[in-house]
Parts: sequence; C-alpha cells; structure tokens
Amino acid sequence: MTAQGPEAAITAWLATQHDAMLAELERMVNTDGGSYDKEGVDKVGAQVREFMTRHGIPVETIPGDRFGDCLRATVEGGDPTANSGNNRQNIVLMGHRDTVFPKGEPDRRPFTIKDGIASGPGVCDMKAGLVLNMFILAAFAKHGGAPGPLVGLFTGDEEIGSPEGRPVIEAEARRARVVFNSEPGRPSGAVVTGRKGGVFMVVEIEGRAAHSGGNFEAGISAIGELAQKIVAVHALTDLSRGITLNVGLVSGGQSVNTVAPSGQMQIDFRYVTPEDRDEIMGKIHEIVGKSFVPGTRAAMTIRGEFLPLTQSPSSAKLFEAYVAAAADSGLTVTGEFAGGCADSGFTAAVGAPTICAVGPVGGKAHSPEEYLDVATMVPRAQAMARAILRLDQSGL
Repeated sequence: MTAQGPEAAITAWLATQHDAMLAELERMVNTDGGSYDKEGVDKVGAQVREFMTRHGIPVETIPGDRFGDCLRATVEGGDPTANSGNNRQNIVLMGHRDTVFPKGEPDRRPFTIKDGIASGPGVCDMKAGLVLNMFILAAFAKHGGAPGPLVGLFTGDEEIGSPEGRPVIEAEARRARVVFNSEPGRPSGAVVTGRKGGVFMVVEIEGRAAHSGGNFEAGISAIGELAQKIVAVHALTDLSRGITLNVGLVSGGQSVNTVAPSGQMQIDFRYVTPEDRDEIMGKIHEIVGKSFVPGTRAAMTIRGEFLPLTQSPSSAKLFEAYVAAAADSGLTVTGEFAGGCADSGFTAAVGAPTICAVGPVGGKAHSPEEYLDVATMVPRAQAMARAILRLDQSGL
C-alpha cells in the first residue's frame, strides 16, 4: 500500500527521529525509577511532560499518594462535532514509567549502545515503549490525521501490580476505542495477544519462641510451619494448565539457638483463566488456614494482582490491523502468549480492544542483561501510527 496524506507525512517524520528517540531514551534510562522510588518515577514523568510541552501537547497529572503520578497526555483527532460513535472514543497509548531496579542502578549500569544493541535498567521494559508513545503523539500533534482523540497514559506502578494506577487505567479503558500497550516487542518481533493473570501474596506465620537447647519443647516453630506450607503451595503448580506457584522470598526466625517465633513467605501465582484463579486461591486459603505444626497461626495479604489478557473478537481484529500496518513498515509480526503480566489485562477485562507488546523489540527484562534492538524504534513507531490511521477501515 502506498501511503498518502497524513500517513505519508507521519511515517516520514518518524523516520527522521531515530537519534532524537535515542536521546530521550538515554536520559530516561539514566534516571532512577524503581516502583517504590516515587521521586525517581516522577522525575521520569517530568521528562515526559517537558517533551509534551515542547510539542504543544497538554498533559494532566493524576497524583499518586505512594507511587508515581499518572500522566494523561491528549492529542485531538477525529470530528470534534460528533456526539457519538467511535470517532469520539479515545485511542489509548499506554505505558509504565517504573522499573524493578534498586536506587542507584543507572549509575552502576548507565545507558550504552554497542553494535546496535542498547542496554541499561529498564531500557526495554519499558522506557523504549514510553519514548515510542511520546513520538507517536508528537507526530499526530504535528501532522494531524488521527481518526479520534489520542490519549497517552503514562503510569507509575505497574511492576508492583498497579495498586494506584489500576483504577486510572480501568477508567480510561472504559471509554477507549482501542488500547495499544507498548510493552517491549518479543525477541522474535512478535506482539502479545494473551497474558497470564497473577496474584502476589505475603503470608505471615506466628509461632512461639523458646531456647532451642534448654526449653525446646516449649517452642512452636514458625519456620517448621513455613517449610510445610511452601511444599504444599508449590504442589499446586500444574504446568499443563499454565498454573505456576512460586515462593520467591522467605524470612523468619530470631537466632540460631531459638525456636522460630515468626516466619514469612511471599507467593507469586500465575494462571490463565479466571476459573483457575478462583480454584487455586481457594486451595491457597486452605493451606494458610491449616496448621501443619500445632499452635502456629498464619494470615495472608494480597499485595498486588493482575488480570489475564484474553483476546476478544475485537482485540483479534485490532491484532490483524496491526499486523497489516506492520507489514507496510517492513515488519513481519506474529502474536504470542506470554507468561508475564501487564496492565493490558486490566484494559481487556473491561472490554477495550487491546494489543500488547507493540513497543520496540527487546528481551531479558528484569535482569542486568536486558537489551533493546535500537533498529526497531522507528519501524515499530511507524507500524503503530499506520494502525491508528487505519482504524476506520479496519472496522474498529
């Protein structure tokens, strides 16, 4: 297909922005921004706001009490006199500013590029996706042509389950025409059409302290209870159904010569369908409520939760539209299912047609080996811009 009008102008402008994109990405990666570092996450937000201001794009701040603020940037599009229909529903470009890394990580591992591969904390998950969204919004602000209002939603707490971002995301999704979540493209270049849901829990166990030599029989070991609960929780894993349970953090005890009065485990539970969640959560509650070591007590708190991303018929149509748009950007794109969770599950759950992992291609997220293929920045931006411009003809 030969691009004309706004499509030709937007894709041509994006083709000139490679170096500018990398400059924004370098600054962003070199800014601290772990989920619990509100100051750092909001500093990344300030960079987003500065960029939008330079391009004449208004930005609304939705304050976060404990975590990074949500930013909502808007670019007008479509027919402003229309009162109903898809023409006035928002086209949402979504991404999170927080990372999983501790404070000071950018100083230890600053942004670098070698042989076309960029590295640094959060370089693909998902600061490159934020930069992509920023430049797409700027392209439409500069050249027009959007078939409806564009909303760039930049949240601040996704890596811990979006405790404050979730209601903002869900409210936006309920009035969305479509949602593009710019998590990193898969190493294969694929986008994500389905994701697991996840529940993140902490279990606190109470026993009774006693001297392990002189008064052993008076003690009640919270660590003994913890050990048996871990075995029982792990036994719920069913790989054939995509169900995994991982006790990833444990702690407890007072001293080596004291029967442990306390213990803690943190559980990561991943699942595919809502029915799986209900079944396994019921079994976890049974394990928590049972005392394997008589006299112990336990309590569980859910610290965070993601919903699964499932592909509805409208989301499948959006995927097909994106694949066609990507092909005109020189990309061959397929869809994959991912075990990782993302905010796209929240948007899909409230009925918004959603596609995930449309950001630049990268891999090994959450590790020192995290990387980004910088050559994918512009083509992936062009692919999303084309998909947006063709929403009407795609029947979305």
